[in-house]
Amino acid sequence: MEEKSLRERIYDMVEEGDGTRKRDFYDCFMIIVILISLIPLMDHRSSLLLTALDRITVAIFIVDYILRWITADYKFRNRSFASFVFYPFTPMAVIDLISILPSIILISKTFKAFRIIRLLKAFRAFRAFRLFRYSTSVRLIMNVMESSRSSLVAVGSLVCGYILLCSLIIFNVEPEMFDSFYDAIYWATVSLTTIGYGDLVPTTFLGKLMTILSAFFGVAVIALPAGIMSAEFMNELQKQEEAKKEEKLQVDDPEEPKENGGKHENL
Repeated sequence: MEEKSLRERIYDMVEEGDGTRKRDFYDCFMIIVILISLIPLMDHRSSLLLTALDRITVAIFIVDYILRWITADYKFRNRSFASFVFYPFTPMAVIDLISILPSIILISKTFKAFRIIRLLKAFRAFRAFRLFRYSTSVRLIMNVMESSRSSLVAVGSLVCGYILLCSLIIFNVEPEMFDSFYDAIYWATVSLTTIGYGDLVPTTFLGKLMTILSAFFGVAVIALPAGIMSAEFMNELQKQEEAKKEEKLQVDDPEEPKENGGKHENL
């Protein structure tokens, strides 16, 4: 078997290559670094410790960005120079760059204006989105949402249509209670979700009836997405379990076909 090059081993560690312990360790390490990098954003005061945390984590992000850039040809399965040109414009690479650049600019003494610093500090919050790359749980949830997208869209459309219809009815049934149609939409939404803050209360028989129907309908509407997501979640877990079993069989018995073939030849 041909030995992998250094760049290929780096790609397997930092990207979606072969699942190895190094890959898992790197994911856990980066998640910890990302969480640590958010600590300076939780305090308006500046201290030596917070500054050091920011500089160290940004340095790690820069190394991570460079490692992904130099292995871009493996990511796009295209061993050409165009891969390295295209990579910085990919969505995750843009997020990585946005999370790095503000801290680098802050090092410069020319950016001392208070408003600019506050703006740049806000941009650094983009680091939180890097968790989507490393978190297996988030990727699982995203796969579940993608699989159940059509069902969720149908439920969402039903909810929006019901809120609009309910708002139109209550707005005309209770004209004195609502100053604008927006208030009617607000009432229909909080009634549908069974929250009912009580700041807008119907007084007529039809208005109270609409409130009762909206509350009952809200229970069913909330249960629908939960059921859909639960079913898709179980399907996704089953798919992952089957993939792990197949991978384990391939690792445990890689030479089984050859051994069987050899036995037949000896016979």
